[in-house]
Amino acid sequence: MSRIGKEPVTVPDGVDVSVADGIISVTGPKGTLEQDVHPAITITVEEGQVVVTRPDDERENRALHGLTRALVANMVHGVTQGWERKLEIVGVGYRATKQGSGVQIQVGYSHPVYVEPPEGVTIDVPAATQITVSGTSKQQVGQVAADIRAIRKPEPYKGKGIRYADEHIRRKSGKAAGV
Repeated sequence: MSRIGKEPVTVPDGVDVSVADGIISVTGPKGTLEQDVHPAITITVEEGQVVVTRPDDERENRALHGLTRALVANMVHGVTQGWERKLEIVGVGYRATKQGSGVQIQVGYSHPVYVEPPEGVTIDVPAATQITVSGTSKQQVGQVAADIRAIRKPEPYKGKGIRYADEHIRRKSGKAAGV
């Protein structure tokens, strides 16, 4: 039995979970999220809990069992508390500025790079070298943060670039230090 899949997802007050035609919908104070469910997986909502079950112990069904439960738990967390990803900009002259709903990033190119978030995701710039991506969908927040990081990935020699706030960059010694 899947250790993750067999755990029921607790639904807090103010959150409505409904399953219809292979689509699970979670509505809460921060918005609504929907997700397609594989036909082999069964989702039942009972007494403030969401229970995910699988038909048998085949490899694919075992994998889908834990995945589906994790997706439902992430949806419940997203509509109640939301998801957030913080990025840091490291480098002389590297900075970000908020423009409209998006962000303009200057990271050593001849031109600034403008990033417009999709609907449901907000980008905030608390400081010139910090970017905060937040929203209800964990997947969307992570993808937007990864797209921003991909503009200028951190390099291993000086550590310049855009990195996650909790990311550790392994530094390399330059050619002079190897003597």
